[in-house]
Amino acid sequence: MHLAYPAVLAVLLFCVGLYGVLARRNAILVLMSVELMLNAVNLNLVAFDVWLRDSLHAGQALTLFTIAIAAAEIGIGLAIVLAVYRNRGTADIDKLRDTAEGSGPDPADPEDPAAPAQKAEAAA
Repeated sequence: MHLAYPAVLAVLLFCVGLYGVLARRNAILVLMSVELMLNAVNLNLVAFDVWLRDSLHAGQALTLFTIAIAAAEIGIGLAIVLAVYRNRGTADIDKLRDTAEGSGPDPADPEDPAAPAQKAEAAA
């Protein structure tokens, strides 16, 4: 088996995953793209392990560890996405802000009618 075939396939998979991470706005699609990139790495590890004919099969062992890490990553990632979706009502990455920010009005906003009252309370 030539090494070029799985290597080219892995590069194509990685490029599709990279495009998905950079171009998508939905958090679930970004997680799927990350998984696609991890699978491209797994394909490279197994292909190089077969090509080098390593007696320890280090590439296959690393692939098993990568699959375990990917499973944990997707479980935690989906839990975070579901929690954010329940709280914010959207899974759009561009519309999400830091969860530590308050959702109330901005006290420095001059168009907010409550802003002068908040400034007076803060000064007192």
